[in-house]
Amino acid sequence: MTVATVAPTAPALRPHGRDRAVDLVRAVCILGVVVLHAMMVGVGVAGGIPSFVNASDGTWWIVPLSWVLQVMPLFFVIGGFSAATAYRRARARGSDAVGFVSSRVHRLLRPAIVTIGVVGVLLALLASAGVPGDLVTLAGFRFAQPLWFLGVFLVCQALVPALLRLHERAPLATIAALAAAATAVDVLRLATGVDALGFFNLAFVWLTLQQLGFFLADGRIDALSRRTRLFVAVGAVAALAASFASGIHSPDLVANINPPTTALLLVGVAHTALFSLLRGRLGRIAERRPARRFMDFVTPRAMTVYLWHMPVLLGLAGSSAMWALTTGLPLPAVDGPWWWLTRPLWLAAALAATAAVALVAARVEAATPPPATRSARRAALAVVAGAAGVALLLVVGTTVATAAIAVALLAWALRLARRTAPMGVEGGQRIGRSLVDGVQVPAPTAP
Repeated sequence: MTVATVAPTAPALRPHGRDRAVDLVRAVCILGVVVLHAMMVGVGVAGGIPSFVNASDGTWWIVPLSWVLQVMPLFFVIGGFSAATAYRRARARGSDAVGFVSSRVHRLLRPAIVTIGVVGVLLALLASAGVPGDLVTLAGFRFAQPLWFLGVFLVCQALVPALLRLHERAPLATIAALAAAATAVDVLRLATGVDALGFFNLAFVWLTLQQLGFFLADGRIDALSRRTRLFVAVGAVAALAASFASGIHSPDLVANINPPTTALLLVGVAHTALFSLLRGRLGRIAERRPARRFMDFVTPRAMTVYLWHMPVLLGLAGSSAMWALTTGLPLPAVDGPWWWLTRPLWLAAALAATAAVALVAARVEAATPPPATRSARRAALAVVAGAAGVALLLVVGTTVATAAIAVALLAWALRLARRTAPMGVEGGQRIGRSLVDGVQVPAPTAP
């Protein structure tokens, strides 16, 4: 008996090999994050004292808004797709896992070290200018909140070589094990009432979604019939609705991110199925001039935009408070009619200011990375150091001192991920390892 197989559908690619639909969705995801966070900024002045609050707390509109703008699950799926594609190409060119991980460390941490360093200096300037300490502390806290993505994404990307190898050997078993672990964490958290247990899903939820991106990279999802993909999307949404109705998950998808819950897995499955169904149409949209210009701006600056959008929002919030204090004019009450009428202007200012900062700051992200280390130990330590620097800011908070420590840890990570030994020495080490493995390689040429 023969088994019929369906060939994966080849995505539409740009001349240099990038998937147009994936680039468009990634750029839209970045835009969605900025818009969501901008909507959550609330500024007020009472008794001559400014206040900064989360404008979505206790509001009705955050629920439907989160259904539209909670794009992090899809972002990790796209991250898995891109990482699998990039690593396979690197392997085909003769590169290895160490080089891939080191390149990811440089790509993610180089723009981050600049942002964290600048924010540390700005916090010191605010304190020296006499800004109340609680406001400086709040600014540091708000800045650090989105950095969870940097730490988690760094670790997920560092595990790509190992998890892709497992995926190529046992794809269904691997993703099922990760999803089961995420579900077990949710069950244990609900059974015990200890919400802190949910933070184990910083690993399992996001790794499962990244693993789903490997299936997208294989073409397995696109090879499914349209009816099957539509059924999966509808089924995931129905399961999500049932979890809301039963009280298992909050209908606010922003609340489901801290700590991550399995609701995000259902969102990721629905988004991935819909992306696959619309992939051809998205590819055609990506060819249009407005979409190309949008992607050409965001794609090479994606990490810069993500890292800088919160400092920009905090700056705009502070400027609004200063304007109100200086002029004596009241600011719109959060969630009131005038607040909503001014939201389009606020969002436009937030997007324009973030884009302006990204134009300058993205030079760091665009710089050519140094040669990667060939030491697996150094690459692993680089990931640990980078994740530790981010974790410090998230757990302790961003202050002048913690920013300085985080910058030192990230600088150490970048140094570890860089090749430090002379070419001849590392070349000799490579020849020695190859001879041990019984493989002959050509001798390196003299520098």
